[in-house]
Amino acid sequence: MSRKRPKNDILHEEPRRSKPMVYDRRDGLRAYTKDPTAFGPERVIYHNDRFVVINDLFPKSTVHTLILPRDTTKHVLHPFDAFEDPVFVAEVQEEVKRVRHLVAEELRRKHGKYSATDQARFAAMDQNEPPELLPEGRDWDKEIITGIHAVPSMNHLHVHVLSRDMSGEYMKRYNHYNSFTTPFLVDVNDFPLARDDVRRHPGREGYLKSDMHLEKEFLAWRGE
Repeated sequence: MSRKRPKNDILHEEPRRSKPMVYDRRDGLRAYTKDPTAFGPERVIYHNDRFVVINDLFPKSTVHTLILPRDTTKHVLHPFDAFEDPVFVAEVQEEVKRVRHLVAEELRRKHGKYSATDQARFAAMDQNEPPELLPEGRDWDKEIITGIHAVPSMNHLHVHVLSRDMSGEYMKRYNHYNSFTTPFLVDVNDFPLARDDVRRHPGREGYLKSDMHLEKEFLAWRGE
C-alpha cells in the first residue's frame, strides 16, 4: 500500500490531472474516491487504495480534513451501519491516527507563534544553533476532534478530523457550530456503538439549536 508524502504544508503531492466526475451535491464526495488524481494538492491531501484524505471544501475550522473510505461495500452505508464491522472500524481508527498527526503539525505551523505554550519551543528553534532536544511545547493533538455526524449531510461515508477552534471560513451558522461541539458528532473511537447508545437517536433539533460566540473563543484558544 503506497502513500504519497508531503512537501511542506499539511501534505502535498503532484498528481496527474483528469477532469473530475460531477455528482449531485449529496453525492459530491464520490468524485474524490473515484479518481483522486483529478484534484490538485489544495484539495486532495493524500490517497491510497483504502482511503482518500481531503481538505474539506467548506471548512468549519482553520484545519478541517475528511477521510473518505474507498471500500465500495461500505462507503454508501450510514456510519452506524458501516462501523458495525469491527475490522473496518479498526482500519478507519488507524487512519484517523495518521491524519491527526498531520493536522497537529499543520496547527503548530499555523498557530504556534501565537500560542503562549509554544513560545519556548519557537525561541529555541530560532537560535543560531537550536538545541538537539527542543522544548515539548503545546500538545496540538489535544486540539483535534474527530468523528462522524449522527445525521450525515453527504451520502458518502466520511470522517471529520479537524481543529476544535471552529473558526473556518464556512463556520457561519449556529447549527454548523453545534454539529461539531455536541454529541451530534460521534467520536470514531467510540465505535462500535452499543445498541442502546442515545447517540443513535440524536434529536437533531435539540443538539443543533443554540448560540455561538466564535471570535472571542478563537482568540482565547489560539493564545493558550
